[in-house]
Amino acid sequence: MVTRIFTLFILLTAFAQGSFAQSKEDRKAAKRLQSDITFLASDELEGRRTSTEGERKAADYIEKRYKEIKISPYKNQYRYPFHFIYGKEMASSTRITISNVNVPLNDDAFALPFSANKHVKSEILPDVMEQGSIWMVSLYTDQDQADNPHFEAEKFMYERAKEAEKQGASGVLFFDNFSGKYTPSFNRHSEYEALGIPVAFLSKNAYQKYIVELGRSGGISIDMDISINKAERTGNNIAAYIDNNAKYTVVVGAHYDHLGYGEDGNSLFANAKKEHQIHHGADDNASGTAALLEIAKWVKHKKLHHFNYLFVNFSGEELGLYGSKAFVKDQSIDSAHIAYMVNMDMVGRLNDSTHALTLGGVGTSPVWDDVVKMAGDEFKLSLDSAGQGPSDHTSFYNAGIPVLFFFTNSHKDYHKPSDKPEFVNYPGEVRVINYVYRVLDKMEKDNVKPRFTMTKQKSVGNAKFKVTLGIMPDYTFEEGGVRVDGVSDNRPAFNAGIKQGDIIIKLGNIKIVGMQSYMEALGKFSPGDKTTVIIKRDGKEIVLPIELMGK
Repeated sequence: MVTRIFTLFILLTAFAQGSFAQSKEDRKAAKRLQSDITFLASDELEGRRTSTEGERKAADYIEKRYKEIKISPYKNQYRYPFHFIYGKEMASSTRITISNVNVPLNDDAFALPFSANKHVKSEILPDVMEQGSIWMVSLYTDQDQADNPHFEAEKFMYERAKEAEKQGASGVLFFDNFSGKYTPSFNRHSEYEALGIPVAFLSKNAYQKYIVELGRSGGISIDMDISINKAERTGNNIAAYIDNNAKYTVVVGAHYDHLGYGEDGNSLFANAKKEHQIHHGADDNASGTAALLEIAKWVKHKKLHHFNYLFVNFSGEELGLYGSKAFVKDQSIDSAHIAYMVNMDMVGRLNDSTHALTLGGVGTSPVWDDVVKMAGDEFKLSLDSAGQGPSDHTSFYNAGIPVLFFFTNSHKDYHKPSDKPEFVNYPGEVRVINYVYRVLDKMEKDNVKPRFTMTKQKSVGNAKFKVTLGIMPDYTFEEGGVRVDGVSDNRPAFNAGIKQGDIIIKLGNIKIVGMQSYMEALGKFSPGDKTTVIIKRDGKEIVLPIELMGK
């Protein structure tokens, strides 16, 4: 009875959504997709945040599904753990005590990420900043500054604390006494290098409670014992493999991780901090995960054999492509052995009116021109030639591998708790999967490794600088400097001899600590300027002459 109701639901859904998929096999595929997505986006998995129990449950499920499809593990194992540094965090031993009262560490009171790991204490007297004492410094000078969205609070605190250290302060405690609209929070990805003194922050609530109220009885004593650590995490990629003893392998991938409860600050839900809600990630990217399982089943059943097929479910994508980067590096994935890579990310919301489908990476090989033509009138394609983009195909493109990226576009539920299974267009997703499979089948019949071509690098953020080195930075790198993930042909870095994997530690006379200092350094130069760049390669420092070029 339950099975009949479920089948009827699929049929009614297909009818209501325009029913792209009418065949019996397509209806079965839609049913499998709904089953996979419903579980992966369920409350039980709590948003599949990387390095959580929810991620591990999702990995167990995906591994079980590959076993059901009878696809073997890659190199005798399905699970590929990877370790990574995800910014900074306050150690559990960190404490701030004011007049012998222990201050709870939360959004109202926290150490700053550029604080020294050190224990200091001193008495505080009103309006007195003595040599060797902890300074108290107001973050804002007036309410207008507190309400200014362009005020760079972290930059101000870093520069002010650095100056205080030069003047002999043993520590700095910043406070907000204007209740600004843009109250600072702990920035785990701060690019500012550690100072030699402890530094912390109190919101207006904490300032009133622990400074104003306690200070009414006399002087204030402050005791700060601060320790900032690198935040280490472990994720798990899952890989299954069809070995046809072919010369080249095709990689088909999709990430399965999502945002959990939005703890990492990547939620677009307005009340994410106040309301602890699961971000289900049905479209992003349970839809791509289920599509990958379906594609694997079809490749296995239809016995495509001119290539080997490697199916990879990545984790850590939402945090910065950590899983795919690790897989490419750890498994020595390169263009000598990989024919091409197909990535599916958010393929569950095909619009029945527009049939809009974004196809990325079409400039990474001349052969993709025919793939575009294969869509005919079935989809309204939006083409993106770039090999670099906001998903895991970027990691393969940077290894010199042609890529294709399938995406049914964003929507109002993106990165919100409301991205749920009931909003997925299952017949529409089957239609997308059919297109992906036709691409694999065409490449199988052509039986030729596609030629790789580099594409134009996209601009980085809203950085205010006129020049470029022509590199793709590795945004996941946390070890000091900027690691090069890709180098564009005939740009300054390429001409200077910089290679993928090099770490830029100095540009001109400016030390590069991370992306912040890198962009600030670029802002010091104009097109045509000549200087030197210092890189680390295999542990050795190399000085290279470089001529800057306009963006």
